[in-house]
Amino acid sequence: MSAVLRGIRAGRSALALRRSAITQRASLYSKPAKDALGPVETGVGLAMFTMAILGPSGYILSHIESYKKKD
Repeated sequence: MSAVLRGIRAGRSALALRRSAITQRASLYSKPAKDALGPVETGVGLAMFTMAILGPSGYILSHIESYKKKD
């Protein structure tokens, strides 16, 4: 039984040693953007996000009758 406990303890200590070797580096910038986004770029970005989120669900809802058929 003590061999099992030693194996568990060795595994946990290995995890603790491995965690200290990994350093996390964040890329944070405190400066504002070099170029401001214009209204066209903002509109295109919002349209793309809207299509990415609502597009698949709209497609499924528009074809729901064909999904109900058991052909």
